[in-house]
Amino acid sequence: MTAAPDFDTTAAKLRQQLADHLTAGGRLRSPGWRTAVEAVPRHEFVSRFYRETDAPGLTTWTPVTPELVGTEEWLRQAYADDTLITQFDGQEIDWDDPKPISNAHPTSSSTLPSLVVRMLEELQVHDGMNVMEIGTGTGYSTALMCHRLGAARITSIETDHDVAGRARAALSRCGFASRLVVGDGLAGHAEGAPYDRTIATCGVRHVPYAWVQQARPGGLILTTLRGWMRSLGLIRLTVGHDGRAEGRFLTEDPSFMIARQQDAPDSLGTIPAPDEGTARETPHGPGLLTGSGSGFLAQLAMPGARFFSLPGSNGTAHTYVLDSANGGAFAVLTPTEGGGWSVRQGGRSRVRLWDEYEAALALWGEAGFPAPTDFGVTVAPEQQSVWLGSPGGPSWRLPA
Repeated sequence: MTAAPDFDTTAAKLRQQLADHLTAGGRLRSPGWRTAVEAVPRHEFVSRFYRETDAPGLTTWTPVTPELVGTEEWLRQAYADDTLITQFDGQEIDWDDPKPISNAHPTSSSTLPSLVVRMLEELQVHDGMNVMEIGTGTGYSTALMCHRLGAARITSIETDHDVAGRARAALSRCGFASRLVVGDGLAGHAEGAPYDRTIATCGVRHVPYAWVQQARPGGLILTTLRGWMRSLGLIRLTVGHDGRAEGRFLTEDPSFMIARQQDAPDSLGTIPAPDEGTARETPHGPGLLTGSGSGFLAQLAMPGARFFSLPGSNGTAHTYVLDSANGGAFAVLTPTEGGGWSVRQGGRSRVRLWDEYEAALALWGEAGFPAPTDFGVTVAPEQQSVWLGSPGGPSWRLPA
């Protein structure tokens, strides 16, 4: 009879396989980070978690624990290149009797390792640097940085007391005593400043200026910009001596949970009456709102808006774009008999949402429909903006 593989041996083999997978995919490029991936036991940070199922209908997550699926299968899933959910709706999970969960909002997780490692590589760290991490989460990325730079060099901030407590315990089990702060990560942590690098594992609508103030001149800030409609992408900013930070989008792919302090209000706004607003034809339908580049432009042009579709009294689907924070500005898109679209706009403010979007699309088209990596960001004390091509090019203000 063959003996069962030793737990530690199996975990070490899975870590090596994960490192091989990340290297083959071009995410893991440097020896220092590879050593960290092979050494840090991710399973210590995800002792119990939920994974999304492929079932049709409502998005559903199922629990995964050693007791439910067996130690070997739990361990295999812990080292999969997947995001593992550890909290929903800011509430703790009853692990005494975990059940599948639907119609919920994940609020804490261990992000898929390929994205974690991609960001750590883009952070461009060197020995002796001090790093501030916004969003400790499970603590896995914190542990990777502790292994690479030393725990004394890492300050990690987590807004949720329960999440922070689990991360602290897991870090302690792995022998890492980093500075773990429970508080508002958007305010940074001035006591540990200045920082050579700042990395955020949550999405933000604008870059908190405290991060710039707490950075060393020449330091880098790596974060994901996002809005209430979609993620804009990963940006890397260089902090100057003049109190400004500037840089470009590295990719539009990453989509982290938005920082709780900047999350959208529960109410989408008020659906306008059928006779409210001014109508006209438009060459652009609602499909552009979910397109790759066109969706990026929609988030820039309408930063406070969200959209959804509902059938009208005659069964025709209407797409509502509502901005409850901007004087109730709205745009309603309706298909026409000729196969085109009409838009009806209004609201208490002078802003006409679809006009703003069409103007952004026109600028984008004149520039040859560039990718998000051709856009950049400037963060200054008085305002923040995303620009196309160069800082002097067409720009859109972020909702700072």
